[in-house]
Amino acid sequence: MSKLKIQGKEIRTLGYPEGPVISIAMNVMEKNFKHHSKEKALDILKEVLQSPHDYASDEVLGSIAKQLLPKPEAEGQNISLNSSGIQFNVFGQEHIEEGAMHQMYQAAKLPISVAGALMPDAHSGYGLPIGGVLATENAVIPYGVGVDIGCRMCLSVFDIDPKELIQKENYFTRELLEATLFGSGQQFDRSPDHEVMDRDLFKELPLLKGLHTRAWKQLGSSGSGNHFVEFGVVEINAKDNVLGVEPGNYVGLLSHSGSRALGANIANHYTKLAISKRRLPQEAKNLAWLNLDEEEGIEYWNAMNLAGDYASACHHVIHAKIAKQLGRQPMKLVENHHNFAWKEKWEGKDLIVHRKGATPAGKDVLGIIPGSMIAPGFIIKGKGETASINSASHGAGRKMSRTRAMESVTDKQFKEELQKHNVKLLGGGLDESPFAYKDIEVVMQSQKALVDVVGKFTPKIVKMDGAKHKSWKKKDRLEETDRRNRDEVMGE
Repeated sequence: MSKLKIQGKEIRTLGYPEGPVISIAMNVMEKNFKHHSKEKALDILKEVLQSPHDYASDEVLGSIAKQLLPKPEAEGQNISLNSSGIQFNVFGQEHIEEGAMHQMYQAAKLPISVAGALMPDAHSGYGLPIGGVLATENAVIPYGVGVDIGCRMCLSVFDIDPKELIQKENYFTRELLEATLFGSGQQFDRSPDHEVMDRDLFKELPLLKGLHTRAWKQLGSSGSGNHFVEFGVVEINAKDNVLGVEPGNYVGLLSHSGSRALGANIANHYTKLAISKRRLPQEAKNLAWLNLDEEEGIEYWNAMNLAGDYASACHHVIHAKIAKQLGRQPMKLVENHHNFAWKEKWEGKDLIVHRKGATPAGKDVLGIIPGSMIAPGFIIKGKGETASINSASHGAGRKMSRTRAMESVTDKQFKEELQKHNVKLLGGGLDESPFAYKDIEVVMQSQKALVDVVGKFTPKIVKMDGAKHKSWKKKDRLEETDRRNRDEVMGE
């Protein structure tokens, strides 16, 4: 087999920035992966680009990853954390790991923090923990939103008898396979039309201008990790005036994904700027913020909102494709972000509310809280609980790292669990097996004061990324790094 040879322009095409990282990447790949195909080597570089935190401690790929991580610049303001933090409420504390609690305590000590809460599905992330809610005054924290900006849920409810999911399983399977693309870096050959791609901001901000073509090619795609598109059964036991769906059983189409490469690049760019402007203690540096009365803060806020609209458009493109094939318009569409920041009033104050892996749950606000590929998800209506800053969990929450899931769950156990619940899985792997997640029923019980359940969704045909666990990922990677920010770093 001929030795691997990669050109700098091929690495730039992946989205790598100009600078030393190009030559470093070329040297590392040609030296350590010389017997790999060029396609395989470029796939590895894609993974490192989109998940640099995951590879920072890798013996081989770490030198590339460290060049991609935000680095504090010499100038900037040194900022100390407050000696005592604001009080924050924790829901389901007995089910939350110590690492997530510690990260929330750090966030509570920021000078800009006003209010906080931790949801029952919480676990460690970068900066703010997944499941963390933080309200700040005139400031936005890029890593308080997350890398996968606008990661969200979208549910279409169709007036179709759920029995058809069994009777016409091959038909529904085909529609899932044809409706979207999964996997890191996946792009369409032909881009769909959508008004979001015509936004002026794509022309006004140099960063977004450079991302426009790629974003368009990824419009309607779904990413990797825990992202999915699935058919299932929607059960409505009683009519809710806000949901407005009559009692009965229906076919539901549920999707979960975010803003792909667009959001990841926005997050990493503005996090780097935030860290350079406000130098926090090392353990809290990823909580660096931008003020909303400074140029960089205004830019990030506008770019974040564009990424949120783009994420929404991705879902709408998928749902529109499938609705067209089904020949039905949905009776109801329910959707919500869960990696975002909003301008909201809280106890009479105008604040920025970060919900990183948390669902908006204001009074009578509808949303979706999924379980796992076999466990039910729930259509919820917020109660507007001040104690949680109008928030709820964004899912069941992970209880097992990807590495641990790969090592402790067998293929046989996985298949038996799917068969037991009559779920057909297209793609997906042991790292996303149901065993890796908390019990959604326990999580919902922990937030009864925050939401009302107005409907239930049970998965039946599930499509996820089919990529296998990469053998070149070092098994000795720190488990903490492996499990952190699964929603953020796996989206692209």
